[in-house]
Amino acid sequence: MIIGIKILTICILAVIVYQDLKDREVYGIAFPILMGLLGTLHYHHTIYIDFLYAILINIGLLIVIVGLLYLYTLIKLRKPFFKEVFGWGDLLFFMALAIGFPTVTFIIIFVFSLIFSLLVWLVIKNRADHNTVPLAGYMSVFLGVVFILNCMINSLTLYVI
Repeated sequence: MIIGIKILTICILAVIVYQDLKDREVYGIAFPILMGLLGTLHYHHTIYIDFLYAILINIGLLIVIVGLLYLYTLIKLRKPFFKEVFGWGDLLFFMALAIGFPTVTFIIIFVFSLIFSLLVWLVIKNRADHNTVPLAGYMSVFLGVVFILNCMINSLTLYVI
């Protein structure tokens, strides 16, 4: 059953990548499905109370991060936050990560997927059709690779870190 959930998770990540790169819009249903799949995997590998604590801590971290980004946008950039700077899909993807992993793993995946997204965008921004970063798409690529490598190299689990 866990293998099936992992395969479905990789399929949903592929859908997010395709839609975000193609149109910069992802069907809204993809994110709750991803949250459910990642949450199920997280719940399966941890104790119930640790699962709840991790989600609360992760969402708290996200509130702080997105709040700081919002303040920076408001004060420095003076642009509408959810129209020009940050997408709802990106926020929903962040929430899926927060639900899907223990706190340390969440922080590692979150930071490295953001770095990956920045590097990819810097390399291909001159050839891109849009001037916005498909953040959820790039982060989905990173997470998909992490999932595939985790399945192939079974010596380390994402839920013990």
